[in-house]
Order: sequence, then C-alpha cells, then structure tokens
Amino acid sequence: METTRQVPLTFRVVGTDKTITVSDFHAVVAGYTGRDPKAVQHHIDELAAIGVAPPPEVPMFYRMDSDLFDTSGEHDTSTNLTSGEIEPLYIRHDGKYYLGIGSDHTDRDIEAQDIGDSKRACPKPVATEVIEVESLEDLDLDQCTARSWVDGNLYQEGSLAGLRKPADVVEKLLARTDVGDADFMCLGGTLPLLDGKFVDGTSWKVELSFPDGTRIEHNYKIKKGSLR
Repeated sequence: METTRQVPLTFRVVGTDKTITVSDFHAVVAGYTGRDPKAVQHHIDELAAIGVAPPPEVPMFYRMDSDLFDTSGEHDTSTNLTSGEIEPLYIRHDGKYYLGIGSDHTDRDIEAQDIGDSKRACPKPVATEVIEVESLEDLDLDQCTARSWVDGNLYQEGSLAGLRKPADVVEKLLARTDVGDADFMCLGGTLPLLDGKFVDGTSWKVELSFPDGTRIEHNYKIKKGSLR
C-alpha cells in the first residue's frame, strides 16, 4: 500500500548540508518490538485480559496512510484520550537508510477495540532532522537515550536496549510486506512510560540522544477535539 502524500516531507540530514524530500512511501508502525520474547508475551497476555485481541504475528506491522506522517508540529485529534510515544523512525529513500524520530500518537479509547485503528486515528509527528545510516546492520541504538515530555512533564526516559535491533525490524518488515524496493518510513517501537499511565496533553516533546552528543528532537502541539 504505497501512498503518495499530498505534501512531500523534507528532512535535513544531520552533519551535512543535504536535504531529502520524500513523497511516495509505505507508512508503517511496528508494534510488539520488544527484544525479550517473554516480556512481549506477558504484554500480549495483559492486553488479552482486558479484551484486546493478540497480534497475528510478532513483531506486528500496522499499515498507515502516509499523510499521517507529518513534520508540521501542529495536529488535530478527536475528543478521545490520545497520547504520544517517542520512537526511532527508520526511513529508506532512494535505496539509502536514514534514522529519525517520531511519536506514535494513538487513540487510547479505540485501542481497547483495535490497535491498528487506534494508531490510524492519530497523526504520526516526526522530526525534521534525520541521520544518514551507512550500514543498517551496524546501527546500534542500545546506548542511546530516548525521552518524551507532555506539557513540560517528563513522560518517558530510558535506553532503547529493550527494543529489537533496527536491522532486525527492517528485515522482518521487508519479509512480511509488499514494500519491496520502494521507499518506506517505519516507527520502530518505544520504551515503557515512567509511571505506566497514559497522559493526555497538548504540548509534546520527543528526543533521542546519542553517546557522542548528537541529539534529534521534535516539538509538536495537539489541538484536542478538532478532529470530527
């Protein structure tokens, strides 16, 4: 399901004077990307106990409309409880790989009935900066620190060592879908919330820091109740 955006997305490549502009791409959100299979199964069992159907495969790849991925920083949502999550963003454009970050903003009211629909009900805010990746197999995010804030309050903080390696996620994406050689963007999973409770809010910040001091961040605002 490759889709063409109404407005192309342009990203600045960190450490260079280059930009890339992406318009036709497969848009995907990866779920259940934890590295520990026992922990993933425990999460699936917890969700099943409240009526959420188990995923047909792990990790699970949810197809999105590419217009949901957006760098504008201003987004509409419904009146439902919605919240975001910091995630690495794997991009392939013209055969080259890039790393960015985004937020898997999700409708938590719909999530109890259908996880895919809950993700497709919300925007996927993404940062305007990306890092060019020479080798996806050598891309290691274990020492990176991911954080998110909502309305100025720290919401998530920790390393990405609990997630599947980027090359593993992308390999399975390509094996299980019809992406083929086309461009794609795939949000790659997240880390637990600090207090375990979803928080609604209007002002969000997501950030990924590297051991060498490199940092990508993105701020976005949610206009709650503007989406009917």
